[in-house]
Amino acid sequence: MTDQLITPDSAPEDAVFTDETLPAPAKAAERIASLDLIRGIAVLGILAANIVAFGQPFSAYMWPAAWNGEVNDPGNWQWVTQFVLVDGKMRGLFTLLFGAGLALFMDKAWERGAGRGLQFRRLGWLLTFGLFHFFFIWRGDILALYAVSGAVAVLFIRWSVRNLLVFGLLGYLMGGLVYILLTAVPFAIVDTPAGQVPEMAEMVVTMNEAQNEALADDAAETQILTEGNYADFVRHNFSEHLADPLNNLVFMVFETLPLMLIGMAFYRAGLFNGGLSARKQAIWGWIGLIGGSVLTLMLALWIEGRGLTYWGSMAAFTGFSHYPRLSVVLGLAALLALWGGHASGWLAERLSAAGRAAFSNYLGTSVLMMLVFHPWAGGYWGELSRPELYFVVVAAWAVMLAWSKPWLERFRYGPLEWLWRCLTYWRLFPLRR
Repeated sequence: MTDQLITPDSAPEDAVFTDETLPAPAKAAERIASLDLIRGIAVLGILAANIVAFGQPFSAYMWPAAWNGEVNDPGNWQWVTQFVLVDGKMRGLFTLLFGAGLALFMDKAWERGAGRGLQFRRLGWLLTFGLFHFFFIWRGDILALYAVSGAVAVLFIRWSVRNLLVFGLLGYLMGGLVYILLTAVPFAIVDTPAGQVPEMAEMVVTMNEAQNEALADDAAETQILTEGNYADFVRHNFSEHLADPLNNLVFMVFETLPLMLIGMAFYRAGLFNGGLSARKQAIWGWIGLIGGSVLTLMLALWIEGRGLTYWGSMAAFTGFSHYPRLSVVLGLAALLALWGGHASGWLAERLSAAGRAAFSNYLGTSVLMMLVFHPWAGGYWGELSRPELYFVVVAAWAVMLAWSKPWLERFRYGPLEWLWRCLTYWRLFPLRR
């Protein structure tokens, strides 16, 4: 089958981000039970994880000492709480759902005579959106990473559940070894007695230079985001971070691609639609969530007790937390899928709508944060403490929950979902219901 057999009128919806492929007669409860509700929770949670990098230097996301101004976090307990409950978990959950969405989209595409080419075109446009997001809005973009990793994941789309799960877990395991090697070695050289021997002196200098380079870039960006203008911001992104999307891909693919494969396997196995034993799913979900969170808490307390050094924080975020984070992500997915199967009421409907407009909410949040923090708009960059940043998160959550449902009651898609679809098929689709 070739993708030339499909017509735009019968084309599958944007299932990578939304669950629009449900049949038209689907009941409201079935809509809420879809992936949309979990995706809505994830897109809200991603803002909670990213808020520090929106309103502070990028290094402060992991290392509180890079904070510009007052942190207002006595004992680093807010840092510990965010590290345990949020950091990496929402991105992991969103990546898992993206993999499930890839499989869902292709199932509907194959039913209508399309092939992988349709998916590749869509991911090509997603890459375009991601690069624009990175250079012109915010450097914390994940869309470019998802587009390239998703294009690779689609090559394995016809694999069995068992193969997808095994290769996904093995890939995640091997990726963790890479991250531990890349982050634990600098930590050991700089922060432990292992680096105090004469043979390590040159390596210590190299690690210190790398830290100073990162902080120097933070200082340059601080000046731009407190005294500069938008042109300075874009110029800095192109001049100093042109290769970052590629570097991020090379570094993060060891987590992203395996999670997408696991998400495909979970979708095929029926985790998201009640196809598994609810009792067993709940048991394993709670074991994963609680067990991974306890291990993450122990890690956070250990790193914080060592003084939260630069390389210690980097190792904790990227290397040491890699394996317990998977346990938490899989546990969250299992439990939220069970909840989504019977969730109803105002909150469930609002979260589901936010998930159906996840693409618009993700990019729209970045634009909203620009308006809050950049000097040519709100000008709050570097001025808010950690608790004050959380107030910004709650306000943005309120915006996402407020606009998504009424919009989707009047229109077929979120604004960017509609644009993405039109670009994919190179045709203007009706937006209003």
